[in-house]
Amino acid sequence: MLRKNTQGFTLIELLIVVAIIGIIAAIAIPNLLNAIQRGKQKRTMGDMRTVATANETYSIDNNAYVVQALGVLAIQTLLEPTYVKKMPRRDGWNGEFRYESAAQEYTIISYGKGAALNDGGSVATNGGTTSFANDLIFSTGSFVQFPDGTQR
Repeated sequence: MLRKNTQGFTLIELLIVVAIIGIIAAIAIPNLLNAIQRGKQKRTMGDMRTVATANETYSIDNNAYVVQALGVLAIQTLLEPTYVKKMPRRDGWNGEFRYESAAQEYTIISYGKGAALNDGGSVATNGGTTSFANDLIFSTGSFVQFPDGTQR
């Protein structure tokens, strides 16, 4: 009597399983990459709020905001460790924050995913953005340019 070996999978079954895994990966990977970028964006916004809170606290004690321009490194020595334990200097995409101040106003800027000012050199104040590459701008207590809706 001949016995047929019935263990294992046929080639068709294996191809179907590989195709299903490929379809699931094609759906999941873009969502995962988008979630990573969203996480970087939210972390950046939180860090910007931290710098702003430290600056606001400094202004209460000194009757003026820190008057410096360009990088957060310039104000780090004034705010650490009294107003913030560790000053966040870089955004989620590893670009350095930009800090500007004049009189009773200050602005904290993250250049976003692209790490470059989007609008040719001037600060835009156009509200919501829909791209991770757009700048995030926090000015004197609130976000002036911020993520709004689905980001791409």
